[in-house]
Amino acid sequence: MRLHRNLVFCVIGSLNEIFNENQYADKAVEKALKRDKRWGSRDRKFVAETIYEIVRWKRLYAEIADVKEHFDRRNLWRIFAVWCVLKGISLPDWKQIEETPSRRIKGKFDELSKIRKYRESIPDWLDNLGINELGEELWTQEIAAQNRPAEVILRVNTLAISKENLQKELLKEDIETVVLSNYADALQLKERANVFKTKAFKNGWFEVQDASSQLVAAYLDVKPGMKVVDTCAGAGGKTLHLASLMQNKGQIFAMDIYESKLKKLKIRAKRNGVHNIDTKVIDSTKPIKKLFQKADRVLIDAPCSGIGVLRRNPDTKWKLEPEFIDNIKTTQQEILQKYATMVKPGGKLVYATCSIFPSENQQQIQKFLSSEIGKDFTFAKDNKVLAHQSGYDGFYMALLERK
Repeated sequence: MRLHRNLVFCVIGSLNEIFNENQYADKAVEKALKRDKRWGSRDRKFVAETIYEIVRWKRLYAEIADVKEHFDRRNLWRIFAVWCVLKGISLPDWKQIEETPSRRIKGKFDELSKIRKYRESIPDWLDNLGINELGEELWTQEIAAQNRPAEVILRVNTLAISKENLQKELLKEDIETVVLSNYADALQLKERANVFKTKAFKNGWFEVQDASSQLVAAYLDVKPGMKVVDTCAGAGGKTLHLASLMQNKGQIFAMDIYESKLKKLKIRAKRNGVHNIDTKVIDSTKPIKKLFQKADRVLIDAPCSGIGVLRRNPDTKWKLEPEFIDNIKTTQQEILQKYATMVKPGGKLVYATCSIFPSENQQQIQKFLSSEIGKDFTFAKDNKVLAHQSGYDGFYMALLERK
């Protein structure tokens, strides 16, 4: 493989933004791919995959390169050189690349690969927390799975097209997909492709959504004609799935504290042909009080650590702080207490996170059920999805019923 200077410089610049300027990896990659319109698909693939790979293995590569944060440009080049050696890529004779001892790099890699925190490239505190939450054996398996790049999964918009017909339409654009047998509306790409440029996407025939995430809306057991509240709707991935399951009938209140996210939801809903969604910004207690005991179903897709989706957001490992996880648990319980009041007698509530830690999941449900508001609810079932077992994102969902 021959390295091209303009592509490599783009990678180094993006890594600087991510590691030193606190830019999110997906935003940095998105920006990088717009840098030169002359780049072909192979160039774009190199840039995106190299950035994500070095972000994913930052600690391991930095340890091998013997560099410490803050990573200046010289250190970033040394990390890049380690990546090249481990990938078997010949290093070019560029002034930015110092003399690189390939044998020492490979020896150091073999040595560090025996230690989990280096092998899986995670902070000490996260490794300790994972052991405390899941136990040594389960954590070892799960964090290894979380370091494998995520597949591209589509959710078919059944309001507009069948799974079989979407497959045919995508094939016309040279995109092959496979059916996932245990996921009603899911298709998996055989090879990565820019699906957002397809006619099928512009027609609103699908959304990109991980297979595990697609389980959440179905867990809520919605029916056409119901009054449903999605309390932490964000840009609306699960809201749109709910609309599809409800056949565009009934009423969905999509709520969020961020108006900007709800604006994106409106755009997506229009493209999907969905017209049973009302968006509401939670800027006071008023929207919640208006729906007091009126909803047939309430979905709480709670903010969380995001440890279950490291496969697609590897920079989360470096941006997360232990304090954030402590604080988010308080927020999760407050949200449960507040939003559960909208469920009517006989109605159902689903609490979900993209975390794999029991302290954010089962323990939150136990705490809620022992509270004053929670005494009106009964536990029906839950689903603990781990990446090393499912092959997809880590998720948790619990179904509660109001007496």
